[in-house]
Amino acid sequence: MSDATNAPTRILRIDGSMRHEGSTTRRLTDTAVDRLAGPDTEITVRDLAAETLPFVDEAWIGANFTPADQRSPEQRAALAVSDQLIAELKASDVIVIGAPIYNFGVPGAVKAWFDLVARAGMTFRYTENGPVGLLEGKRAVIISASGGTEIGSEIDWATPWLTFALGFIGIGDVTVVGAGRQMVRGAVAEEEASAALDALAA
Repeated sequence: MSDATNAPTRILRIDGSMRHEGSTTRRLTDTAVDRLAGPDTEITVRDLAAETLPFVDEAWIGANFTPADQRSPEQRAALAVSDQLIAELKASDVIVIGAPIYNFGVPGAVKAWFDLVARAGMTFRYTENGPVGLLEGKRAVIISASGGTEIGSEIDWATPWLTFALGFIGIGDVTVVGAGRQMVRGAVAEEEASAALDALAA
């Protein structure tokens, strides 16, 4: 547990592993939240394996590009989950994302989550010089484990993509902690990642 004076007020935890039992990513995410949280920290959990997020579809796109004061009840309903996910992001000080590497990328549920929170005018805006993220002043920690992919290597398209995606919406303070190549390195990979998490609260 971190020093209460350094602990964030609100942590948003996002679990992207599809496994509940035996998941290295979930164990390391447990450790990360424990290191960061203080006794008064409020923790919100989004378990993407326990709930099925809707994919962006034509109805969602139509609702999103309709001015808010002109949306029909059906359009407001289409955006309701997205609105809630964005509200959770905005309310958080630290976002801890457990995202294992599946076939060199993030799990589909994590991609679906980001698609629902990346909305112009809400989490980023367009300018003459390109898009600007609107969620500045937050910190993110990405926890990732893999069977055969080295975290941060040229075949890891998961953690660089997620780091970029978070930066796109304004979250530039991102720490990646990984336990890569577990099928080769065994328990050593998780032990090293766990040790790296000890520095999170510093």
